[in-house]
Amino acid sequence: MVTIYDVAKKANVSAMTVSRVINNSGRISDKTRSKVKQIMEELNYVPNSTARSLVKQETKMLSLLIADITNPFYTTLARGAEDAAMQLGYKLLFGNSDESLQKEKEYVDMILSTRVDGVLLAPAGDASLEHLQALKRHNIPFVLLDREVPGIECDMIVGESKEGARRLVEHLIGLGHKRIALVNGSSTISTARHRFAGYWEALKLNDIPFDDRLVLELGYKQVQDPSLLDPLLSLEQPPTAIFAANNFLATGIISVLRSRGIQVPDDMSIVCFDDLGLASQLVPFLTVAAQPAYQFGFLGTQLLLERIQNKNATDWRKLILPIELITRQSAKALD
Repeated sequence: MVTIYDVAKKANVSAMTVSRVINNSGRISDKTRSKVKQIMEELNYVPNSTARSLVKQETKMLSLLIADITNPFYTTLARGAEDAAMQLGYKLLFGNSDESLQKEKEYVDMILSTRVDGVLLAPAGDASLEHLQALKRHNIPFVLLDREVPGIECDMIVGESKEGARRLVEHLIGLGHKRIALVNGSSTISTARHRFAGYWEALKLNDIPFDDRLVLELGYKQVQDPSLLDPLLSLEQPPTAIFAANNFLATGIISVLRSRGIQVPDDMSIVCFDDLGLASQLVPFLTVAAQPAYQFGFLGTQLLLERIQNKNATDWRKLILPIELITRQSAKALD
């Protein structure tokens, strides 16, 4: 394997000079710089990135840990983060917690044992606080994406969960629905709490009594067991519409309803939070509160790099990205 000393010997310069050319530091004449680079190319010399990171105290690598890689919201977010990282000269390492605190802990432990310059994290829930505190103790900058965690001060990018939920439910109310169910994520996740708050506020503003039997907390993973919807569908007065707190819940609910001969929207109206990415472009069906998923990742990476460059600053920033209500065919007016 070609070493820095081989390059230095052939170029008739010191190893320190070669190092300065690699790291673009120090005063070196253009002639010498050009000569060293030419020799590096001739010898197919590849600089040792690990050694460089130890000297410069940076790796030019970031970690992105998301909650569910199969969810189109997070895959689009990840693309935004990767694009921003590449544009700014960084590489991005991906991790997927699968909404699992244990899996998230394993990834954070791996992050702590390796060298990354910063972390982008969509936390699994409130109990992620312990993992974030570990990153702080090791002085690793991080930015939260999509979800907040009580008890930690940090930079974050979140969406208008409460506002989006309220607008979705008011859309259903405008179509004449009053028996509106909410199928939500876990209350240990900030977005689920905010979406419940928006649901409750829409009912209150429109003088519709709140009925706790119409609220199911199933988590954000796709509904695969048809019996999970029994508490709603077996009611003496079942709902005429369902607000699904994310896109995965919505597609699972539609599948379960169709398996029971309940057609959407003829027999049941459905709206949800987050769009389905390319699927919605091919088959535009679901009415959604769409979030700018790409911008979550792109802007989050920019925030993280600014924090890396100024680790000691305490002016924590919280960006709230707007939702867009997109009405399609999954909800219809009552006769």
